Amino acid sequence: MAAPLPVPDIGIVLEALSLVGTFVFAASGALAAARLRLTLITFAFFALVTGAGGGTVRDLLIGAPVFWVIDPVPAMVCMIAALLVWITPQKWWSARALDWLDAVGLAAFAVFGAAKALSFGIHPFVAAMMGVVTGCVGGIIRDLLAGEPSILLRPELYVTAATLAAGLFVLLIWAGMALPLAAAIASVAGFALRAAAIARGLALPPYRAGS
Repeated sequence: MAAPLPVPDIGIVLEALSLVGTFVFAASGALAAARLRLTLITFAFFALVTGAGGGTVRDLLIGAPVFWVIDPVPAMVCMIAALLVWITPQKWWSARALDWLDAVGLAAFAVFGAAKALSFGIHPFVAAMMGVVTGCVGGIIRDLLAGEPSILLRPELYVTAATLAAGLFVLLIWAGMALPLAAAIASVAGFALRAAAIARGLALPPYRAGS
């Protein structure tokens, strides 16, 4: 894959994936605020920076207009997610709700981020990395704001799941698969790996210093 892959039209499927990722990541940010018993305004702030954080960094890196600045819909979706978490009883949200919402957002954003990078002529290898950035940065910002250990420091697979989703999407597009099908397969694969990691504690072996 020595040359950029042209993806001129992201299409409605990937746009829908982007909104799904924005909503669930924003909801996970609002849930983090709920655990800290913060105000509605702070709920909204947590939701916005979590839902839009990864995509903002991606757009700045690839030279694209920041998506939620030129289109108010993603920001509105973040506010809706914050309000939904605010008005629903806390008992409706399980102890691991944040992890599962994060898993959905991770897979959706990783694929969309890779696709958007490809559409701007970014090399496929770097485009896959942009998918990982899109999927992971929002969760990192959320954890930093909440004063919690970063999700990157947890033992179970996280960045690996984003890498699978973004990398598989790029490979499938390179192989000539239709964009909607490639997006669906890659998103499901990334979510399945992250879900298995949550449910079974799957993890890569840690670094071990030589004796």
